[in-house]
Amino acid sequence: MPTTRATTKDRSAVRTLLRLWPYVRPVRARLLTAAVVAILASCVGLVIPLVLKWMVDGPVADRDPAGVWLGALYLLLLGVGEAVLFGLRRWLVARPLSSVEAGMRADLYRHLQRLPVAFHDRWASGQLLSRGTTDLMLLRMFLAFPLTFLLVNAVTILIGVVIMVLQDWTLGLVILGPAVPVMVMCVIFEKRYAHVARLAQDQVGDLTTVVEESVLGIRIIKGFGRHRSQARAFRELARTLRGTELRKAGLLATIWAVVVTLPEVAIGAALVVGSVQVADGSLTAGTLVAFLSTALALRWPVESIGFLLAMSQEAATATERYFEVMDEAPEDPAAGATARPSGERGLRFHDVRFRYPDAPPDSPPVLDHVDLHIRPGESMALVGATGSGKTTLTALVPRLHEVTSGRITLDGADIAAMSREELRAQVAMAFEEPTLFSASVGENVLMGAGDSAGDAELNRALAVAQADFAHALPQGTDTQVGEQGLSLSGGQRQRLALARAVVGRPRFLVLDDPLSALDVHTEAAVEAALRDVLADTTALIVAHRPSTVLLADRVALLSGGRITAVGTHHELLRTNAEYAHLMSGTEEAEDER
Repeated sequence: MPTTRATTKDRSAVRTLLRLWPYVRPVRARLLTAAVVAILASCVGLVIPLVLKWMVDGPVADRDPAGVWLGALYLLLLGVGEAVLFGLRRWLVARPLSSVEAGMRADLYRHLQRLPVAFHDRWASGQLLSRGTTDLMLLRMFLAFPLTFLLVNAVTILIGVVIMVLQDWTLGLVILGPAVPVMVMCVIFEKRYAHVARLAQDQVGDLTTVVEESVLGIRIIKGFGRHRSQARAFRELARTLRGTELRKAGLLATIWAVVVTLPEVAIGAALVVGSVQVADGSLTAGTLVAFLSTALALRWPVESIGFLLAMSQEAATATERYFEVMDEAPEDPAAGATARPSGERGLRFHDVRFRYPDAPPDSPPVLDHVDLHIRPGESMALVGATGSGKTTLTALVPRLHEVTSGRITLDGADIAAMSREELRAQVAMAFEEPTLFSASVGENVLMGAGDSAGDAELNRALAVAQADFAHALPQGTDTQVGEQGLSLSGGQRQRLALARAVVGRPRFLVLDDPLSALDVHTEAAVEAALRDVLADTTALIVAHRPSTVLLADRVALLSGGRITAVGTHHELLRTNAEYAHLMSGTEEAEDER
């Protein structure tokens, strides 16, 4: 997994959150309307103290019961109006923000499908899952509440302060006293909270990764009795996350204490000063009641500052994490100029070198000066010791990885000049580790064919792969195989993966040891059926067993990242000691079986 802990030292939360604008723009009218409605609701709340002033200095002072009842009616109507306006605001934002979240999640999923294999090799799946779930939920919450109320509360505080100063400027100065220390504390809090928020969200991704691996690897955990060590690893991560969350809570508690305590002290001081002024007749009781009521009405807008800043920082971190993935350069399936054939047919590797993108610059390449030609209609077996680079070489053909230097051609056309869509329509693969999806058997197999493929193609592919067991499943080829296909045996999964590779009748076929999980008899039946398929295609087959090697017309030996010998199986047995050693080891293993 890459180092995803990005520094927040110089990050501007505002600049980061502005990256959400393309998603927010389509619903900006409703969000702006919701903000205006919320401001109106807050202003209605600020009218209540003015009604109280009128009641105290008017009907109450004049002992007028009718006036008091009229004032009570005004207060009731204002309260109902405020509640209705806030309810309207929530209704306005609910649907559009759900659409924003859904759109961002769809874009993230679509982008992940277009990112190169090298990206997925580097990133832990839990980190990607947390970005598509927890982070997007935080963004929706931010757009629904803090984004609006940062504006609403700022306007409310400004209007409230103006009202209080107009009531009595001396009391207004008393109330404004804590403003400077509160602002200083908010700046300090924002910087510290940003770092801790990023740390917590990264740790959620790590925890998600552990949970996912534990679920997918439950057979290994149980088989080796590792449940205690896995539980211990989970507890360590959970304890670390808990500590980070407690740091967040501590910072939030500190800022909350400041923004609650200082304004409360200021209100208490205003009460004392105002009471003295009322006593000496320089201030009416109604004015003092209105002033204090306005100050109390501003308590929530002021006290919510810390909470809103915290949610804004978490949203900025979530935005940063989301765009870390979205900023990765994707594969462009339509990229590349029109490939111009040079006249040379078949599959050809021209002086190919490959080094993984994140490998140290001074490390030796995985593949070095590979030259290999597989003629049209020929099957080439690729043999080599473990770690020699066989799987990496096969992954270069469909451009799951890009060559570092050199080139690969199909019928003379450079694959780098082809669009990936065009290339992958010509090349099919079957991997040693078969991956099946939570879909039916038929859907899994037909993924390797065009949209027009039907039952005839499906049945042919199943027959070639000796996967006729699919017809005997409870719902036949409509049977759901479950997550990762774990409801099937390893050999069954491998045969379905092979059927997926051959169902589209590809011009070029790349098989990475596709028969490793099969028993001897099934392997022999698959090989017999494969011979007919290989007669009509150009194939590169990673092989470890002599029986698989014998499927091929010729054999290439990969050693130390280079092709060191090419010939038939019997030629290499006679002339190449390394090849003879590799084959003798597999033959002994076959005999032992």
